[in-house]
Amino acid sequence: MNDPLGHINAAGGPGGIRPNALPGQGLGKTPLTGPNGKVFLDELKGQIAEVNRLQGEAEVAAEDLVAGRRDDLEGVMIATEKADTAFRMLLAVRNKMLDAYDEVKNLRV
Repeated sequence: MNDPLGHINAAGGPGGIRPNALPGQGLGKTPLTGPNGKVFLDELKGQIAEVNRLQGEAEVAAEDLVAGRRDDLEGVMIATEKADTAFRMLLAVRNKMLDAYDEVKNLRV
């Protein structure tokens, strides 16, 4: 089978896809960037770190409330809700990415 468009072996490796490719080394020459120019992988890692930070803050706030070092229940509830909302958003992005992966996986070439 010939490759009339040159896409099959363009990225190197079998089928043109390298599973351990770094950003920018996949199918195209440039990394996948968002509207603000950030690389998608870096943006995703930053958002995961932010969710982790918010969850840590909520945990510390709850521990401080229980230990008596803090007396503002509203602040603890707000920190907990922020962490929960951020986690739910990250989970929604993950689910959409998995849905897109499944859809691409089922494409016939």
